[in-house]
Amino acid sequence: MTQHVTEYRWLLPGGLRDAPPKERPRVRRSTRDWIVDTVIFLLAAGIGLLAAVEIQGNLDLPKPVRIADQLIGVVSCASVWLRRRWPVGLALALVPVSLVSEVGGGAGVAALFTVAVHRPFKHAALVAGLNMATVPVYLVMRPDPELSFRAGLAVMILALLVVTIWGMLVRARRQLVVSLHERAERAETEAELRVEGARRLERERIAREMHDVLAHRLSLLSVHAGALEYRPDMPPDDVAKAAEVIRSGAHQALQDLREVIGVLRLGAEETVPDRPQPTLSDLTGLAEESRAAGMDVTLDLKVTGKEEVPARLGRNAYRIAQEGLTNARKHAAAAPVSMVVAGGPGDGLTVEIHNPMTEGQAIPGSGTGLIGLTERAELMGGRLEYGRAPDGRFRLSAWLPWAA
Repeated sequence: MTQHVTEYRWLLPGGLRDAPPKERPRVRRSTRDWIVDTVIFLLAAGIGLLAAVEIQGNLDLPKPVRIADQLIGVVSCASVWLRRRWPVGLALALVPVSLVSEVGGGAGVAALFTVAVHRPFKHAALVAGLNMATVPVYLVMRPDPELSFRAGLAVMILALLVVTIWGMLVRARRQLVVSLHERAERAETEAELRVEGARRLERERIAREMHDVLAHRLSLLSVHAGALEYRPDMPPDDVAKAAEVIRSGAHQALQDLREVIGVLRLGAEETVPDRPQPTLSDLTGLAEESRAAGMDVTLDLKVTGKEEVPARLGRNAYRIAQEGLTNARKHAAAAPVSMVVAGGPGDGLTVEIHNPMTEGQAIPGSGTGLIGLTERAELMGGRLEYGRAPDGRFRLSAWLPWAA
């Protein structure tokens, strides 16, 4: 299919088919091309054979003329195999042949059809016009005993018009196929760019959030280090505790810094924190905020060891819940929304949001928010799923790892 689409692309206006012969790449014939060429050759040969039988029965023609007609017709039928390489040249060469050889008439029709399929309208009109101009001369040289001059002229011109229009319709259909194929490729490329842009923006946002957490840790380190500097007479136990806090904070800060480097792949652009970053304890306030906006939100918080939730885990869980409630408010504003947050150290943290969907309702929107949430969960080593649940409601489910 790809090879045929590549070849059909030559048929587009300004394509390679319309380019000079030296600029056209040679394309090997496919199995389909061989079958089509064989069928057209057999049709041309069959028309020529019928004409040859008729010539043999026409005793008014001298025998040398009949023999010459058949020989010229055989050569014309054999030349049909060149129709893909030189379609216009072959068609023009067969125009005068049709005046002297009835057997070569089928080859002339095949050449005209080829030009109408593979060349622009001006070439097809030129070849068709020359063939029609030779029809009166042919009827004068070889009148049909069963038809009058006018009737024969009308029949032959009509046949040439039918062949030309048929070829042009085939060309138009192939151009449509190529156009639709290119449009589909362009739409797929644009969709990939949108997804990549959403991922890039989400990574930048995550990096900004992690920048705030890192700044907070470094501030704590500075406070404890300053206490050691200004209070050298502190008791040994207090010094040991401060050193432990500094050591643990430095280790966590180093981990955060590595995560920032891994997430932010766009260079060293300076970022500014937008606002203090949320934690898991802020989910209650988020639910209350949604209720104040008119939503019917039910929050079921079943988390073991809420005080031990890591900052990064709580921040990502909050962002997932926030985006889920935002989607529910957009697409099911008046419907009740249930949110369940459960888990504990070693089991991970699960965030599930359900909201009803009307029958036949499609999930609207560009989907970039959900793409960003998926990227956020995967960067943390978790997973996120969304879609229509078996009960007909829309379900957003995320699982995030929580080390014991």
